Amino acid sequence: MKKLIFGAFMLIGILSYSQDNGYFFGGLESNSQWLVPDENTDFEAPEDRFRANNYLQLNYSLGKFTAGLQYESYLPSVLLGYSPTWENKNGVGTYYLNYKNETLDVTGGYFYEQFGSGLILRTWEDRQLGINNAIKGLRVKFTPTENLGLTGIYGQIRNGFDVSEGVMQGLDANADLSGLLNFDAVDLKLGASYVGRYQSNGSNDSIPANINAYSARLDFVANNFYGGIEAITKDPDVLINEGEVTSPQLFDGTALQVNLGYAQKGLGINTTFRRLENFSFYADRYAEGNVYNEQIVNYVPALTKQHDYLLSNIYVYSAQPRLLFDDTEERAGEVGGQADVYYSFPKESALGKIGTKIAANASYWAGLEATFNEVDQTYDQKFIGKGPRYFRDLNIEVKNRWSSKWSSVATYQDVIIDKGASEGGPLGVQGDIRAHIGVLEGTRRFENGKALRIELQHLFIDKGRKNIDRGNWAAGVLEYNFNSAFTLYAADAWNYEGEGKIHYYSFGGSYSKGPARFAMNYGRQRGGLICVGGVCRYVPENTGLTANLVVTF
Repeated sequence: MKKLIFGAFMLIGILSYSQDNGYFFGGLESNSQWLVPDENTDFEAPEDRFRANNYLQLNYSLGKFTAGLQYESYLPSVLLGYSPTWENKNGVGTYYLNYKNETLDVTGGYFYEQFGSGLILRTWEDRQLGINNAIKGLRVKFTPTENLGLTGIYGQIRNGFDVSEGVMQGLDANADLSGLLNFDAVDLKLGASYVGRYQSNGSNDSIPANINAYSARLDFVANNFYGGIEAITKDPDVLINEGEVTSPQLFDGTALQVNLGYAQKGLGINTTFRRLENFSFYADRYAEGNVYNEQIVNYVPALTKQHDYLLSNIYVYSAQPRLLFDDTEERAGEVGGQADVYYSFPKESALGKIGTKIAANASYWAGLEATFNEVDQTYDQKFIGKGPRYFRDLNIEVKNRWSSKWSSVATYQDVIIDKGASEGGPLGVQGDIRAHIGVLEGTRRFENGKALRIELQHLFIDKGRKNIDRGNWAAGVLEYNFNSAFTLYAADAWNYEGEGKIHYYSFGGSYSKGPARFAMNYGRQRGGLICVGGVCRYVPENTGLTANLVVTF
């Protein structure tokens, strides 16, 4: 540890000495919490009440070279709800050296990469979710012309402060057909990808050591229309559940995603269809289905509207791409889609004079219709069929800017979700939950950057259904901005029909100064799924003080 700290200071000194020839940049992020027992929620604070996740990133660029590292600390304990892989650990998490010129981009060490939409490969870091699946190895990007690009990768995916047992390799090719063929009527782009994993099977020939995935995609823009299609196939592999091989059969996987849209001034329409069959991909076959998204190779977000409010984030959907033969459930994947419509009223119209904008969204996701043979451990599926519904969301949002001082947002959401989908548990056995959610938000702006924002929310459960879950909720938020740098808020989500009629209160604020921002709050965290960009992690109920510090330089 002392050697590591000494080395970091030596690196900073060397980089500072070289400022005349290059530049130094990075950042510090610290997230900490102090947990307290709470009889109302039956939360028992652990022995390590103080917990913290800290990240220090140091980078230096000199000419065509850039180098960097990220030091991470999860001491004395990792934040509640994060993987125990990080528990009570610290050290250099990632490091890299990059060379880049007009046609060549080479990185050694840890790197992040995405092929296509990410359905076949995406490595990224999301500290809020506890995800960092960077690849340790080598990446080479070659761009011989502005219309052609090739990328090759080789390495192992990060797993805590170690790497995965499986070794990943991949190739990605992209071509701008419009540029190559010199026509402007349509902007046409073609892409193809390959991703493979090698992992020893321990001389067990029934388990394939090599698993490969292949994808092809086509994207276009023609006047006001745009769209794309991506298709992927994955080699047959064993079925894993909770770290155990559960079937003697091998099953392949497929993915298909289609996007179509239209955009003009004041109007936007976007639609997405996606079908996933047995399409989860991990760098270690035995990591399949882990709740922390560790060692995940591909990016499979839930394609639904990402809501921003306290109550609209209670019943959120997480994608269900897996194939399962289980005592409690059988499923082969998911199929569904979503559609968005955005409209801004013209300024010369009555509603346009008050700056009215409307956004409507509809999404529907179901399991693939399939017939399962438990004896032979096989199944037959339909392309779409009439599989069990997992999630349905209809919502509309109306934004008005009444004047330079007043603005408002009104939102209504009608959501149906399988309770197992909302809790990460078995699907199709606990019944559906249907909720109607209404939100009114108003903002009053004052001079010198001051502003007051108020939210009123209500969630009404359909009592005519089998599963009413925790009943109705009411919520409110009051936020005051003293200026662009200093904000205070108070919020409460009241489960007034649930057991104990619990108030999930929170109050705090934030202060920014130059490149630094500090935030602190105290309150109760409602247990459930926390989602960022359609990817979720489960957070247990807890009570305590949290603080966040971010500094960039």
